Amino acid sequence: MLFVRHATTPGMRAVRFPADEDADAADLARAAVLGPAVAATVAWAAPARAARQTAAALGLDARVVPALAEADCGRWRGLPYEQVVREEPDELASWLSDPHAAPHGGESRAALAVRVGAWLDSVREEPGGVVVCDAGAIRAALGHALGLGPPGAGRFDLAPLSTTGLAVTREGWRVAHVNRKVLF
Repeated sequence: MLFVRHATTPGMRAVRFPADEDADAADLARAAVLGPAVAATVAWAAPARAARQTAAALGLDARVVPALAEADCGRWRGLPYEQVVREEPDELASWLSDPHAAPHGGESRAALAVRVGAWLDSVREEPGGVVVCDAGAIRAALGHALGLGPPGAGRFDLAPLSTTGLAVTREGWRVAHVNRKVLF
């Protein structure tokens, strides 16, 4: 199974919490070049516009899967990280240290991990597919494959349009590669 982190968005460039926004046109053009390298008979995409746009640019006819959505950041959605650091430092510290915390009123990182892990196990019979989503869902999949909790899985760096590969085994999932950047 090949995961592709969706194209860059204005919010990513401005270092804001995720919000549903369009992908950058330049990154979508780069995704079109990547397309032949990620051709697949089955593809899935997160419901975010940037994920769906990236899948289309890759030439994939992706099924939209709510389980692949980025964690709901509640009232922090779209806010600059710096603003949250300044205005809600204790809440941010709680969210970063406790995977079950959701001080923003959205979804915890633990809930994201459970949701993505359950979906990943439900598609074990279709391991050759391509998934287009954001970093949180990819980190959750890596955590599920490696038996890591959200704090450990959160340590993976995942660049826009990078690929992460997982292979299904009898015992679960094996990590083939992480954050592989395709040169354009």
